[in-house]
Amino acid sequence: MGLKSAIAKPYARLVTSAVMRRAMDPVATQLGVLRQLMQFGGATAYGRDHKLHQVHDHAGLVQAVPLRDYEGFRPYIDRIVAGEKDVLWPGLPLYLCKTSGTTSGAKYIPITQHSLPNHIGSARRALLAYIAHSGRAEFVDGKMIFLQGSPVLDRKGLIPTGRLSGIVANHVPRYLLKNRMPSFATNSIPDWETKVEAIVGETMREDMRLISGIPAWVQMYFERLLARTGKATVKEVFPQFSLFVYGGVNYAPYRSRMEALIGGTVPSVELFPASEGFIAYQDKDNDDGMLLVLDNGIYFGFVPMQGNDRRPRSIAEVELDVQYALVLYTNAGLWGYEIGDTVKFTSLAPPRIKVTGRTKHFTSAFGEHVIAEEVEGALKDAIAAVPCEVAEFTVAPLLAPNEGLPYHEWHIEFAAPPADMGRFSAAMDEALQKRNPYYKDLIAGKVLRPLVVRSLPRGAFAAWMKARGMNDAQSKVPRLANDRRYVEGLG
Repeated sequence: MGLKSAIAKPYARLVTSAVMRRAMDPVATQLGVLRQLMQFGGATAYGRDHKLHQVHDHAGLVQAVPLRDYEGFRPYIDRIVAGEKDVLWPGLPLYLCKTSGTTSGAKYIPITQHSLPNHIGSARRALLAYIAHSGRAEFVDGKMIFLQGSPVLDRKGLIPTGRLSGIVANHVPRYLLKNRMPSFATNSIPDWETKVEAIVGETMREDMRLISGIPAWVQMYFERLLARTGKATVKEVFPQFSLFVYGGVNYAPYRSRMEALIGGTVPSVELFPASEGFIAYQDKDNDDGMLLVLDNGIYFGFVPMQGNDRRPRSIAEVELDVQYALVLYTNAGLWGYEIGDTVKFTSLAPPRIKVTGRTKHFTSAFGEHVIAEEVEGALKDAIAAVPCEVAEFTVAPLLAPNEGLPYHEWHIEFAAPPADMGRFSAAMDEALQKRNPYYKDLIAGKVLRPLVVRSLPRGAFAAWMKARGMNDAQSKVPRLANDRRYVEGLG
């Protein structure tokens, strides 16, 4: 055991214990965050517009602050870009985080001096929680790779701007610099495919122990790594690879392919980072829930997806297994911000969540309202029934086929296709019917016919992403839509 790992274990237990004490008292913890936010927010243009100085509790917050998506905040963001101070948060933001919006085009999310520790510190907490609960810290003695955006920043007005991962890359703790890969120069390569090849060249002879990134992009890295080295599995290249850290998407659809590339299972930690704030992280092995970051600059609201009551619930009011849309109030100056993600609580003491989908990403051409949680679960069940390896997929309705009834069309890029595609499709349709009774009724009533799988050639999704300027470490393939916008040009 190295010196770093020896030190890491008691430190991880200390930090994780303190975090858990606050998490086990979520109402008081969140009220403390709310009061801190009001102290700063009241002195801003937004605060004056909405009388934040009069807000002292959740009821007052809900009454004072309307719900907004990015478009609702755009006038305030435009004022910040023009150089105006004290608009959403005191002073100017340290950064504007550029992210792609489905309906808004490019979005610029403020990151302030107060909110930056939320992004950096929460990721560190996740690793410390893993060490504390597993007792395994050997990965800190080896090399770590974070597949992320370029750390080279542009400017929007007076403010540096870039992708979240690229911004965070400029704030790597000093004690990690010798362990961290790739190099700054390689990380700054703008073209993603060129960058991946350079990363392979830098890492293929190193003692890589922790690998982190969105599963689809890590999968690409692994495939290029094996092609370059001639090895059969990642474990042959990196014998001490012992922790996979991921976020942004559900890992389940990628798991079979990833484990085939790795040559077995590797412990993993799921993160829920977003440009708007670090939301949650998996703090325990074998638990599909992620611990909410309740004490680090974000006050949460939860709007039930069922019914017409749009009042955000506080952490004191939430229930298990109810689907909520996430609302954030943050020390980056986002007030009543609808982030677009939906979640369910898997635990209330402490509060843990799992991501179920996106508020605007669903298929409901006939009222079925199929969501990401359901399609990902159906795919997982089908892979278990008819083994195969899926590289990527998305789902769209086909409303007017040349013949027969409409259906859900699954565009799937297989790394290893199923031996019996008909049986695979039938297993997936059966699993989806079990998860969504409205879809089952439409099939039974002959309004829809069972789903159809369209098998795509290898590289189809990568080419599709590149054509849309989305071939970087943070971009993700949308799981499903209510129209054909995401499947045009695939194949």
